[in-house]
Amino acid sequence: MSIFLVTGSSGYLGSLIALELQRRDHNVRLFDLEDPPGELEEFEVFKGDVRDKNVVEKACSGVDIVIHSVAQVPLVKDRELFWSVNVQGTDNLLEICLNSGVRKVIHISSSAIYGVPKKNPVYENLSPTPMEEYGKAKFAAEKVISNYIKKGLDVTIIRPRTILGHGRLGIFSILFGWIKAGTNIPVLGKGNNVYQFIHSNDLINAIILASEKIGASVYNIGAEEYGTMRDLLQDLIDYAGSSSKIVSLPFHLTIGAMKITSKLGLSPLGDYHSLMYGRELYFDLSKAHTELEWNAKYSNSDMICESYDWYCDNFQNLSKNDSSSKHRSVISKGILKVLEWL
Repeated sequence: MSIFLVTGSSGYLGSLIALELQRRDHNVRLFDLEDPPGELEEFEVFKGDVRDKNVVEKACSGVDIVIHSVAQVPLVKDRELFWSVNVQGTDNLLEICLNSGVRKVIHISSSAIYGVPKKNPVYENLSPTPMEEYGKAKFAAEKVISNYIKKGLDVTIIRPRTILGHGRLGIFSILFGWIKAGTNIPVLGKGNNVYQFIHSNDLINAIILASEKIGASVYNIGAEEYGTMRDLLQDLIDYAGSSSKIVSLPFHLTIGAMKITSKLGLSPLGDYHSLMYGRELYFDLSKAHTELEWNAKYSNSDMICESYDWYCDNFQNLSKNDSSSKHRSVISKGILKVLEWL
């Protein structure tokens, strides 16, 4: 069987990729700056920083396929880390993969590279126009990848929509806490913006299918069934039997307030959240259907309800101090607690 290296293996997505590869009887090696979560303790682990070429070279030795999911995410709100980790770290990894004879690299990019598209659905050939630092850095990483493809490295880029699934917390921990407590839920304007998510299981299936396909490519990956933000939140409220109600906030005024409070460090939200929460973004999936023979199983509603169930089932044991991953942690509400009072 192929030897896989999963970078970012202590993060939410990376850890799930590693477990699924193991379930499929692959030989899996882990790479991350943080210690692996408990369920990955028996794996072969290389601990280090993706910006350190020496440790990356050791991790890549003898590897057939690399799944690169290391990333500093929008919640970090650190421009220097976005560029040094997401761009320079990717450059380091690809240089070593090329020199080490790695036969395939799967790079997990982001829909943030598209910014706010002028029209939807978004196809893979749309020229990216990222509008905040995280998206700009992820797009810069894709430009680095293009250079290595020209040098002969086989790299496929996966651009996922916002990820949900069992164990997904981060910014969703605030939403789930509000639903559980019966707190009203804000939308921007009427909340009629169409927004697509992706379940971690569906995304991982696409990643593994892409790893088996020879030749560089790019795939947009998202749910097949999705609708407006308001409808999704109402589905979750109804499913949870919550007393929460959806409350409309003025679009531009609220976005301005989100940006200011984020810059001042009063809010956990990053620039990408204020940019996209009230706007539309959804993918055309025909390329993944045709070339990977991939289909999503989970609808938006399915996945957010499953994520909420996991949150409730594990509520007593959730920690705000899981440093291994922003997406595996409960985060502080900061100034968003004001919404509860209002």
